[in-house]
Amino acid sequence: MKELLILGCTGSIGTQALETVRRYPSKLKVAGLCCDKNAPLLQKQIDEFKPRYVAIRDKDAAKTLDIPPQTVLFTGENAATEIAGATDATVLNALVGISGLRPTMSALSRGNTIALANKETLVAGGDIVMKTARERGIKILPVDSEHSAIWQCLNRNAAAAKDVEKLILTASGGPFRGKSREELKDVTIDDALRHPTWNMGVKVTVDSSTMMNKGFEVIEASHLFGVGADKIDIVVHRQSIIHSMVKYSDGSVIAQMSFPDMRLPVQLALLYPERGDYCFSPLSFDGLTLDFEKPDTDVFECLKIALDCVKAGGKATAILNAANEVAVAMFVKRQIKFFDIPYYIKRALDRFYDGNQPFCELDEVLDVDKKVKKYVADDIGRISV
Repeated sequence: MKELLILGCTGSIGTQALETVRRYPSKLKVAGLCCDKNAPLLQKQIDEFKPRYVAIRDKDAAKTLDIPPQTVLFTGENAATEIAGATDATVLNALVGISGLRPTMSALSRGNTIALANKETLVAGGDIVMKTARERGIKILPVDSEHSAIWQCLNRNAAAAKDVEKLILTASGGPFRGKSREELKDVTIDDALRHPTWNMGVKVTVDSSTMMNKGFEVIEASHLFGVGADKIDIVVHRQSIIHSMVKYSDGSVIAQMSFPDMRLPVQLALLYPERGDYCFSPLSFDGLTLDFEKPDTDVFECLKIALDCVKAGGKATAILNAANEVAVAMFVKRQIKFFDIPYYIKRALDRFYDGNQPFCELDEVLDVDKKVKKYVADDIGRISV
């Protein structure tokens, strides 16, 4: 019986993880649930799964919960960090944003295996996170569909990546694939959220529309599999059937294929080292067509900026992540336009990047994140007035 701590239990990945628990009641048990403020859904989950630990950031929302007397409740800004290290378990980190970084480090300090769906953990703090995981011999299991696909192509052995020629990440192209800059200059948040193949949260869907999501995935893949950005390629594949590929030194390519459904990589990570036997959407090859093309980094400038940050190294990716987080939030609120997102990211990089000196401590990452976010928010306010 594997015990789970699910961070982000009321979000898309978290609720799909709980579906997996329902399918495998003899293999998986919920030890802890953590969310931001969705107390009504959290209460239903508490009643069903009866966890020993519960965490909710919003203290007012916490007051509405009916917590059993034997259950430990964490509230406030550090709630996710506290529950991540509360007990020995596999920690599914499905939090959104930089808020996922400190809980990851807390879980690693406890010695817990991480099933990672929080991109910012590696985008902003990858050097520190991976160093800690290596030193403690802790596995980080990828939950993103692309990284899960590569992991599977490597026979779920991340160390095997040293023997390959290329890791090939596939991208759907998002809702704006094939569009010109002129066609995209006035698109809205409603347009950006119309993803053609995936059903995801707001932030990651917007990042998919700008293709920043794919840039983040290159950064993550570099950390997860220990390869340089020069060994990672991106190909646009609109059907989202091939989720990523590995090209070996003899020229052969192994691909992982399935219909787009995040429940598959979630199940794979939670049941590791076993492979589940529940088939979500059987893949049929009848009439199946697979198309591939190069990404357009002139139109999707966020992708180019992200790739440049990988090459620059040091604090660049943390600055990138922080600036993007604020710019996307402003775009969602309709306060800036689509192409303002890369504009403000570039301004933040120009202001804060000072060479490729890496972070040594977690607080350094969080300090840069805080300063960059304030700068971008002030910058947007100043220019928009």
